[in-house]
Amino acid sequence: MMTPPLSPEEAVRRLNTVLAHAWMVRTFLKHAEEIQDSEEMLDVPRTLYDGIRAVEPAWQRGDLADFLRRLKGKLPKFRRVADYFAANFRRFSPHTNYEMAAASLLGVVEQMEEILAATDWDAVRARPPVPKVRADDHLDDIDIPEV
Repeated sequence: MMTPPLSPEEAVRRLNTVLAHAWMVRTFLKHAEEIQDSEEMLDVPRTLYDGIRAVEPAWQRGDLADFLRRLKGKLPKFRRVADYFAANFRRFSPHTNYEMAAASLLGVVEQMEEILAATDWDAVRARPPVPKVRADDHLDDIDIPEV
């Protein structure tokens, strides 16, 4: 018996929970003294930050289609840093915290892949566009001179 595809609402609900786990791994790594001298390892929390924050505007304006498309676009970067972290964390620390963070991040990426694969993309494409500017957002009113 096949399970029906996930609605955009259900996919986003599940992905937000998964992203919360990614945020915790990011926070752990951001404050980890052992990795502060490694640009490659610092790329892990930076990439997580970038990916999570990239979907935030779409989430705030309720644009589930944009949220899903943006996150799907970030998925290869999430996979790259999760694989890198899992393969290299022992160079920085053999501590269980690092091992569990690596396992958690791999799990996050697997869950994201599964959720996005199960999403009803026809329903995503059928969603009406949502304006990109909130009524309380005055940044579009600022006159920025050309440089």
